Amino acid sequence: MGQKTNPIGNRLGYIRGWDSNWFADKDYAANVIEDEKLRTYLETRIHKGGIARIIIERTLKRVTLTIHTSRPGIIIGKGGKEIDQIREELRRLTDKDIQINIIEIRKPELDANIVAESIANQIEARINYRRAIKTSIASTMRAGAEGIKIRISGRLNGSDMSRTEEYKEGRTPLHTFRADIDYAHKEAHTVYGRIGIKVWLCKGEVLGKRDLNPNAGLATKGDRDDRRGGGGSGAGGGRGGRRGGGRR
Repeated sequence: MGQKTNPIGNRLGYIRGWDSNWFADKDYAANVIEDEKLRTYLETRIHKGGIARIIIERTLKRVTLTIHTSRPGIIIGKGGKEIDQIREELRRLTDKDIQINIIEIRKPELDANIVAESIANQIEARINYRRAIKTSIASTMRAGAEGIKIRISGRLNGSDMSRTEEYKEGRTPLHTFRADIDYAHKEAHTVYGRIGIKVWLCKGEVLGKRDLNPNAGLATKGDRDDRRGGGGSGAGGGRGGRRGGGRR
């Protein structure tokens, strides 16, 4: 079972919280579609912003986006111009009041999305895929991870027939629910076609009860209100009976 299901969805409600925190009765489907639009737009708009996660929280009149990133300066821009422009674009896209919070990731080597994106960027820059993967594994293990597994598929090095290769170090117990495993899937667009990259990253085991709010205990910055000391990480975030969305 642990080999076939998404490691993040498999741990929702145990040691992992939802990336979409809101309650909806009638507009559930519309909200889920809107969440996907927001995430797709932001990941396309800030292609090299080092985005790891986008947490979406909703109240009656406001949508709060919390962006976990390793490069907050790129998203905020000089004097906050970039983030103001992004907020205005999202407001036109959704016709709702948008608040954006930025959370900086101190150790990007311990985030599967950033590791996978880094490998994809290196492959697109024509760096040998083995070198890119082994460098990423070494830096992740140095940062304190218990284990990492990387699977790469496609026309590697431009070969005529596509193949799959896997590299691993340490332990990644996918069947153990208390194991904190981060997972990401990214694609590198090369002249030979698309190359898929999957990363499983084990950060250890969670033995106590964990707060499932993805923003718990983290300081935010980035929006105008937050730079003046106001604002926050938004409402919601508990285990909640009917939470919307989740990571897709």
